[in-house]
Amino acid sequence: MKRGSRVSRLIVQVSVMVALLAVGMFVMLQPYLSDEERLYEEDRIDEVVSRGPVTLQSIEWKLDSLKVHTALVDEDGKEITVDAPAGSVIVVAEFTVTPRKGLLLKERGFSCEAKLVDSKGNIWDDQMVSGYPLPTYCGDSDHPRTMDEPGKVAQVYIVPKSTVPNLTGVTVEDFYIHRRVLLTP
Repeated sequence: MKRGSRVSRLIVQVSVMVALLAVGMFVMLQPYLSDEERLYEEDRIDEVVSRGPVTLQSIEWKLDSLKVHTALVDEDGKEITVDAPAGSVIVVAEFTVTPRKGLLLKERGFSCEAKLVDSKGNIWDDQMVSGYPLPTYCGDSDHPRTMDEPGKVAQVYIVPKSTVPNLTGVTVEDFYIHRRVLLTP
């Protein structure tokens, strides 16, 4: 065998080995590099918006206020009973929500949810509160919704008093496309 053919054969073999190694590394590492679902489940925030509006899942969200309360009162000024442990406060986020084209309005309402977050990675779900002057969920039959018409909604959270200085805002998300947006006050 000639020396030239040995060298060319060796070059082809090394090239094939490098290509196979590159493909193998890509196949092994690809799930870790771009797994959108895993990143979403780890509570990744994709965008930070001051107040909004932002549209996710055909719902336009605008954060009107984020206030801390020690007690809630109804329209008549009577205190609303909230199951809050000692050392906690009530945080109320008020939104303007607008159902957009593509959203299914069931019985003139829809499902909506926002979560309160702080700078340490803590997340709080909203609490069901009855008697608050604003509806506390978007599917309230007493406050029917109409397509493309804005309406007010309040989300109520119970948090430890010590976390209030660390509160950063509320997140709204689209779990179909794995997108989460933080609305800051």
